[in-house]
Amino acid sequence: MKKRVISAIVLLVVSATCVFLSEATRVLFFAVAGIFCAYELSHNLEKMEVYCCAWVMYVYVALQAVLALTHAGPIIFIACSALGVYLALFSGIVHKKVSGAGAMYTLAGIAYPCLLFGILMMISVHELWLPSLVLGAFSAWVCDSFALFGGMAFGKHKVAPDVSPNKSIEGCICGALSSVLTGWLFHILGLFPEISLSVLIITCFFASTFGQIGDLAESLVKRYIGIKDFSNLIPGHGGMFDRADSLLFSIPTAFLCLHIAGI
Repeated sequence: MKKRVISAIVLLVVSATCVFLSEATRVLFFAVAGIFCAYELSHNLEKMEVYCCAWVMYVYVALQAVLALTHAGPIIFIACSALGVYLALFSGIVHKKVSGAGAMYTLAGIAYPCLLFGILMMISVHELWLPSLVLGAFSAWVCDSFALFGGMAFGKHKVAPDVSPNKSIEGCICGALSSVLTGWLFHILGLFPEISLSVLIITCFFASTFGQIGDLAESLVKRYIGIKDFSNLIPGHGGMFDRADSLLFSIPTAFLCLHIAGI
């Protein structure tokens, strides 16, 4: 437990420093995290004797970082994603070891997690970066804690026993309800006065809900590969992918909610 707490504090300090220091450090932070996740995915797939082309995922994340730093438009972003698809399939053609199966897994890696990290990088240079990152992250973290304790106290019905045996419907409901508290707390503290209470609550609710889906999605991949954690990079917490799972869903959801609300 001590190791887990220390690792969490160090990770939080490093993350906050990179995020709040400058626009460039935010983008580079997400780019490095994305490359780590791509490595963890490709490395664990090798245990299934599937050899995806990791360098394609690395190049894709790096290109997305460049596009974010240069404030490229959505058309260029889409074109870069199309290039990632082309390279993923081309890798199966030119590398015998990769072949068709490896190309499909490379393509899957481009979609998840690399594309989502590209979206995080684009959000990090948008004018809504601060409320999107803060609301998305805190909603996911608070939801995770309330879902854990709610599940321990009231959990009886499993939400997805074949994917995540310990998660219960009751725990997920407690986690979702905690988002109301999160939105209300931000309103009371007056951290985002330009955002109304209703928008804060709705944003936090959807961000936390999709964060739970992100957590289950990552559990689905781990269950398919047959692993408990993607790596031991962060003592007591697993790998980078294990820490980013819910945020890859919650932050884009928070951004979308705020954008739709006209903030």
